[in-house]
Amino acid sequence: MPATIRDVAHASGVHISTVSRTFSAPHLVNAETRSRVLAQAESLGYRPNRAARALITGRTHNLGLIVADIANPFFPPMIKAAEGQARLRDHHIFVADTNEDALVEEDLVRAMAKQVDGVLLCSPRMNNSLIEQLSREVPLVVVNRLVAGLPCVVMDVAQGARDAIAHLVGLGHRELALLGGPRGSWTSREIRKTATATARTADVALTVISPNPPTEDGGLAAAEQVVRAGASAVLAYNDLMAIGLIEGLDALGVAVPTGISVVGIDDIALSRRTRPKLTTVANPTSAAGRAAVDMLLQHGDDRRTTAQVMLRTELMIRDSTGPGPFAAQG
Repeated sequence: MPATIRDVAHASGVHISTVSRTFSAPHLVNAETRSRVLAQAESLGYRPNRAARALITGRTHNLGLIVADIANPFFPPMIKAAEGQARLRDHHIFVADTNEDALVEEDLVRAMAKQVDGVLLCSPRMNNSLIEQLSREVPLVVVNRLVAGLPCVVMDVAQGARDAIAHLVGLGHRELALLGGPRGSWTSREIRKTATATARTADVALTVISPNPPTEDGGLAAAEQVVRAGASAVLAYNDLMAIGLIEGLDALGVAVPTGISVVGIDDIALSRRTRPKLTTVANPTSAAGRAAVDMLLQHGDDRRTTAQVMLRTELMIRDSTGPGPFAAQG
């Protein structure tokens, strides 16, 4: 028979209410008493009833995590890391997928609002004003977008784009192309803004091909436009598009990197298994998942939290980039 709260109280030599507070409001319990109660609970195999606890505390100990496309390999490491971090903090996570649809995104936030203590909104497609409105209904932490006044965790894609363009210019490429991502993507806008400025500073041409679906098919479909643009090197919004582009270029008889160099963004596992192996900007997705959970739990305790965390990216140079038409001889 499962252990009850009475069993724990008797074994610990305390009142039932003390056991309840140990799990629902541990900061109100003396440290020595709390340690004794937790030790007895562990020994007896006691687990508090979450539903009853929620009625007492008003907290469900559940979090929502909404992603733009769960099929995109960018998201699973983030989801896994967030779930692991939530378990360490005695919370569970409900995951939902919007399929890149802003209307679905809004519906999911509203549906989750009364069932969770807060929501992690990853790569949202909604506009900022709607995100701000929803944040008044449920604590929100935004991942992969900066929203003024809200807690956010972002990866420094601007620095990643800067490093990627500088790498291609250093290889002797002077005609570049950028494959942008979907409409409504903050990340795509940041990449475009930085890539354009970096190319201008380096005095090289940059053709922007946008918007595009952030998928292999999106990259595949853009291959002819890249060739028509006369680009000798391409930066893609993400690795999936870069991989699709390489396939499309191959079908057109253009080899990578001898014909056109290609750089992706994300460093998904597939980028290291393609041939050629993909040069890409590594995003710290697992670190973002953990940081977002910690931030959301802090935000749930204090709605005034507006911290914004920027995580570093890193250019991973592999086989899909090579010398351009203006490479230094020697």
